[in-house]
Amino acid sequence: MSFLMKKHIPNTITCLNLISGCIACVMAFNHNYLWAFIFIITASVFDFFDGFAARLLKAYSDIGKELDSLADMVSFGVAPGMIIFVFLQHTILINYSPDSLLVYIAYIAFLIPAFSALRLAKFNVDDRQSSSFIGLPTPADALFWGALIYQLSQLEKIAPLYLLIFVIICVLMFSCLMISEIPMFSLKFKNYGWKGNGARYILLLIAIFSLAFLGISGISITIVIYILMSLFTSRSM
Repeated sequence: MSFLMKKHIPNTITCLNLISGCIACVMAFNHNYLWAFIFIITASVFDFFDGFAARLLKAYSDIGKELDSLADMVSFGVAPGMIIFVFLQHTILINYSPDSLLVYIAYIAFLIPAFSALRLAKFNVDDRQSSSFIGLPTPADALFWGALIYQLSQLEKIAPLYLLIFVIICVLMFSCLMISEIPMFSLKFKNYGWKGNGARYILLLIAIFSLAFLGISGISITIVIYILMSLFTSRSM
């Protein structure tokens, strides 16, 4: 394989990340929250493998770094924002008058793309985040919202007002978490021993059991546990 071909492989994978995010937006507009979530997962997989491919092939580039942030902005910023917006708007329109001021509440969803952009910009200029994160990573935020909105869309007996309040509170909390100064451990393994990877193995086991017993909602719960574990780890350091 020529060097010319090698250097394009990571960027191609990054573009697949971006395309997956675009499709997630389309699925959201069609109220297909399950497939919107699936394409966010797909984007997360591509996001992992573009960096892996760049390291394996030694195909680093300044364009690749910028492209990665732009792709992440679409897949982990705009896509979850669209999912939340469509869900809130649909919930309001089927339960309240279209002329109600409540219709404008749905626009709070766009705080997620805005704060995702701030998070990504902060990551690009912060040299403290080479081996861990400061603030909630955008892929974790997007996975939380993809799983949560799908589960909420399946509920029938919850009062719409309580539902709106819950989502709004979560939007505000997760927006703040993304730009917070809370140290959060990376999920990348440098070796496979327990030492230095204990938190990662524990979180992986929690994720497996959560998915096995709770299904898709287990992913949202796993992200919340990840945040709590990071808080505990940072306080004990």
